[in-house]
This record gives sequence, C-alpha cells and structure tokens, in this order.
Amino acid sequence: MSEIVAGREFKNIIFDLGGVIINLDESKTVERFAQVSQQPLSIVQQHILSFDPYKQFEKGLITAAEFRNELRAELEMTATDDVIDGCMNAMLLDIPNERIKLLESLKNSSRLFLLSNTNQIHYTCFNKILKHTAGVDKLDVFFEKAYYSHLVHMRKPDAEIFEMVLSANKLEANETLFLDDNLLNLEGASRLGINTIQVKNPDQLFELFA
Repeated sequence: MSEIVAGREFKNIIFDLGGVIINLDESKTVERFAQVSQQPLSIVQQHILSFDPYKQFEKGLITAAEFRNELRAELEMTATDDVIDGCMNAMLLDIPNERIKLLESLKNSSRLFLLSNTNQIHYTCFNKILKHTAGVDKLDVFFEKAYYSHLVHMRKPDAEIFEMVLSANKLEANETLFLDDNLLNLEGASRLGINTIQVKNPDQLFELFA
C-alpha cells in the first residue's frame, strides 16, 4: 500500500524532526544565550545557529566538549556545560501524542524514515522528551530507519545525505515524499527528484494525512 497525500500516492515518506514532529522554537535558545552571555539578541542571532562549529557539531565532526568551548569563545562567556546544554535545549519543546499516533498509523501504508539535522546535545534531550511523552527510549521505533546528521556525518541540504537514504533503502525518488520546515532542505531534496512539502506548522500533518 502507499499513502495518498495531496492527491498523489507515495510509497515512502521521509520526515524531518524539528518543527515537524517535535515542536520547535529557536528563538528561545537565542534568548537564553543572550541572557547568559550578556550579548545583544541581534549578535547572538547572527552567531549561534549559523557559525561553522555549529555545522561541524551537527555533522559529528567535533565533540560536545569542543563545541561548548567554541561557543564560550564565540559569545565571550564562561558558562558551565550544564548551562550551555540548557540554552541549547531551550528550543526543543514537546512531542504531542497525536503526532506519535499519526506515525504509528502511517506505518501501515507507507515506509517511514526520519532525516534530521541534529547534534549530541539535542539527541539526548529529545529522547528524554519522547520517553516522557510516549514511554519509549528512541524515535527510531516509529521508523524503518532514522538518520541523524551527527551520526552519519552528513547534513541537509547536501545532496549526499539524500542520496544515501535513497540508495541504502532502495527508494525511488519519484515515489518518495520529504516533509521539512526548512525551504533550503526541501530544495536540496527536490534537486534529486524527491517530492517535497514544506511544513509551516506541525499540525499541518493532520491535514496532509487526513
């Protein structure tokens, strides 16, 4: 069987995590770091989520300890590891049970995959949120395969990570739907012939799969 979405049938569905399955508010992390570092919000906004060590951390190319030290230097602060992790995780909100149930129901009709740009600090945190919500240890149980950027050493929107998911699971791009909140990531997938939909609000999932 395959899932009918927006009038089309898709055998395979690849989900992003943040802003699609878990509620996300990046401004909360920016605000927390501004408070801790006593830097203006505008400066933190420019630095925190776009500076090179963040991308390296998402690819698992540097350790959490190295990343924290890079942050301390970047924001000129002396925050402890726990404070930095708390700031990082402030953006991660909740995973509503309704979305978990939706994933469970979709498994009956489509092959489901997870593809997330994330890092070790967030990975630990969102699995704790999941344990509290659904009583399971890892999101992986809801998918045929879950791919996390820091574990596969690749990140969206680079073509290589999409090519890996397609190849490893013998997926045809034209039979595959990718859901993400980030337009750049969708464009990366689209260039390989993968069908895409931008999730502007996580509750949009219920409309798509009604």
